Amino acid sequence: MHKVMYTNAAQYVSNRGGIFYYVRRVPFDVRQHYASSRISFSLRTKSLRYAIRSANSVTQRLEDYWLGLRLQQLDIPAIHLVKPDDVQGNSPPLLDAVEMYLNIKRKTDKTFIRTARRNATYVVKVLGNKPITSYATSEAAQFRDWCFEQGMSLNTVKRVFATVRSIINLIMREHGNEGTNAFSGTFMPEGPDASPRQPIPNDILRVIQNQCRSTDDEIRWLVALISDTGMRLAEAVGLSKEDICLDGEITHVNIRPHPWRRLKTPESQREIPLVGCSLWAAKQALKASGSHYLFPKYCNDKGCNSNSASAALNKWLKQIAGPEYVIHSFRHSMRDRLRAVNCPSDVIDQIGGWSRRSVGEQYGDEFRLNVLNEHISRLAN
Repeated sequence: MHKVMYTNAAQYVSNRGGIFYYVRRVPFDVRQHYASSRISFSLRTKSLRYAIRSANSVTQRLEDYWLGLRLQQLDIPAIHLVKPDDVQGNSPPLLDAVEMYLNIKRKTDKTFIRTARRNATYVVKVLGNKPITSYATSEAAQFRDWCFEQGMSLNTVKRVFATVRSIINLIMREHGNEGTNAFSGTFMPEGPDASPRQPIPNDILRVIQNQCRSTDDEIRWLVALISDTGMRLAEAVGLSKEDICLDGEITHVNIRPHPWRRLKTPESQREIPLVGCSLWAAKQALKASGSHYLFPKYCNDKGCNSNSASAALNKWLKQIAGPEYVIHSFRHSMRDRLRAVNCPSDVIDQIGGWSRRSVGEQYGDEFRLNVLNEHISRLAN
């Protein structure tokens, strides 16, 4: 049993099992729009301060939404510019909209296609396959709660909503559908689990790298390769043996798009000098691989399975470094480590494949490999 606290500072906030919830009765005059007479969902935080802030935000959004519902019931022609029936009548069902979306985008990447269809299927499972402009904002909130109940993290739920939102927005524009996108502006409770990923401290980084050299297998080569390059996991998993260049004056890895693995951004195509543990890992992987791919356990002719690699690597990494670190933490560490050796920010962006942040940085050529090597070599000292 949970206790609801109706103080001025924590109105509509309750606590159950140490987790704070938003609990509120739906006003009678708008109750016909809800399946239940009460709104109740987890704020996904154990902090009262976070809960109060989240609850205040939810309250404001609900009041604005209910005001809109009440105005629709008034006989004021200026308000009834678009009738609900008109909005729903010419908009396609969500599953049809997904196929239209994919046809317009003309994406060939299997992951992109699979993600779009999967996330739309989630919505259909919870809310039904409705015309895209007929979903209510309350239903979007219901879908958000369902996602959390399935054990999805906040970032995962945000990505699911981003996909659904993009599908609906594009099809509405392409087909001239009037109405609103119910999945735009859905409140996402920020809690302790939403904190940014932490960079791996240097002392823990050395422990990880020593463990990689000691175990000396494909999974550890993958971790080691990322540790001193700051590559994204998918970039590393999708490498071919030809992408590793050991014969030139500067040993480096060539990150480029492949049929089995696309790159995240145009800036992601780059060359990174290989030094320290990453150079060791590249040599080990080259010697061991009996196929065209550097990491055949996770990459083959059918595609690049970075999700499987992520699960295995993160499980091992948490045992070594602690639960707060994941494989992506190496990218945060790389930026911090390069800053510590006074590496210019535009050089850091090129090494990490980060988008250039100013217009000025978009002019001129990229830095040559020897300039990148001058800075990144200091990390191995």
